[in-house]
Amino acid sequence: MENPRKRISDIIRENDAFLVTSHANPDGDAIGSICAMGHILAALGKQFTLYNPSGLPERYAFADQPAPIGTELPSELPAWTIVMDCGAGPRMGDDLMGRLDETLVINIDHHLGNDEFGEVNWVDPSQPAVGTMVAALAAELNVPVTGPLAENIYLAVSTDTGFFTYGNTTPESLELTAQMLRDGLDIARLNMLITKQWSEERMRLWTETMGNVELHLDGLVATTAVTREMFARTGTTSEDTENIINFVRRLKAVRVAAILREEGTDLYKFSLRSYGDDNVQAIAARFGGGGHRNAAGGTIAAPLQEARDMLITAIGESLGIA
Repeated sequence: MENPRKRISDIIRENDAFLVTSHANPDGDAIGSICAMGHILAALGKQFTLYNPSGLPERYAFADQPAPIGTELPSELPAWTIVMDCGAGPRMGDDLMGRLDETLVINIDHHLGNDEFGEVNWVDPSQPAVGTMVAALAAELNVPVTGPLAENIYLAVSTDTGFFTYGNTTPESLELTAQMLRDGLDIARLNMLITKQWSEERMRLWTETMGNVELHLDGLVATTAVTREMFARTGTTSEDTENIINFVRRLKAVRVAAILREEGTDLYKFSLRSYGDDNVQAIAARFGGGGHRNAAGGTIAAPLQEARDMLITAIGESLGIA
């Protein structure tokens, strides 16, 4: 079987123009990977458009973009679209999904359960971040991982590994970071830019959300919720909930932490976090969601208490702690 990384590098060498995108509501891995891929294409003298239906989140405005990340597709799509960090086609957004007959898709991802929606699929769940895959592709294309390219790869890898504290951290990701440091990466500056993004409003939302934490199943499961009323009261948005779940997971006895975020009337998006062998991806899959072994999510259409009860039941059954 042909190596997908080599196949992708051949496509990049043989074509002149690309659309680069990721899933809607992008996180650090998605933004870092989009920008890193753009820097690779720029180094090779290629034409490219960076796109995300949700645009660039304010908290990642510091990322060095080789071109602006637009929210509208070009009138004419290039022959190839590179989709980064997207576990399922629909997460690209309705606009691009509706125009896939105009372009061929390269799917570069590390999510369990990726449905391999591309014409070329490089899906490797053993990778801690798509950023590490982009770094490997840069090596394949003989593009040095330095400067803004290295900064964006670090953004991708550090945020998806919890600054190298999660179980998905690999020796290779640490070695990659060490080499980028040797080549001049200013890790202290980047860590400050990544983490020092809080507003007073976010602090108030977190205070309220953490105060609403509930324990279940003999303290082995913790849940909390964020409602639209809480967003309105604190002047925050869904972006301000990023990473709350990882702090809930820090409770000593807790094996699985869950947060439910109100998206609409009787509609809640949930995120799950665990440690070690506790597979929350399998739990999320019960509700049509997905993700990784220790970090997954999905959506439940039900009133809050019913949605919470459904989630707790599924966690208990899956982990044998009901």
